Amino acid sequence: MESFIRKFTVVLDKANLISLWLSGTCLVGMVIVIAYVVFGRYVLHSTPSWGEALAVTLMGWFIFFGAAVGVHERTHLGFDVLFYFLPPRGKAILRTLSDIAVFAFGFGMVYYGIGLTIDTWDAIKPTLGIPDGARYIPLALGGLLICLFTLRSLMARFAGMGEEHEFDRSSASLSS
Repeated sequence: MESFIRKFTVVLDKANLISLWLSGTCLVGMVIVIAYVVFGRYVLHSTPSWGEALAVTLMGWFIFFGAAVGVHERTHLGFDVLFYFLPPRGKAILRTLSDIAVFAFGFGMVYYGIGLTIDTWDAIKPTLGIPDGARYIPLALGGLLICLFTLRSLMARFAGMGEEHEFDRSSASLSS
């Protein structure tokens, strides 16, 4: 089991890195699009019709993939005050409950993201010429990543490998 978790961790670490770069690229792209829209409106006196739709689409991508990165790296919002006062067993129980709640939330993102994508795929965004359902793809994919990242944490905890921040990823390689 431990070998599988280490291999799974290597794959998820790569998925996390891709998600981080995708999220960052979409954030920079959104800033560039908004800057161009503002420049077009106030300098060229001609606002591009596609600017707002593209910026909102890019925002969805960076938000949902960025949230998944936050879950993977355990830097997402949380309430840790209780952890300082609990014994180790209590911390493990609370982290497990938290991970189950995060997994359920991620599952909801996948379920509803797929549903919204399918239900709105036939409508075309006139300003971009792409299916309207494309804007819900990052909701489903981000939710899937959140589920996988949380599942890895739960598996490592139940296998006795410690918490994610204690788990030595430098020794996790495909050759182990």
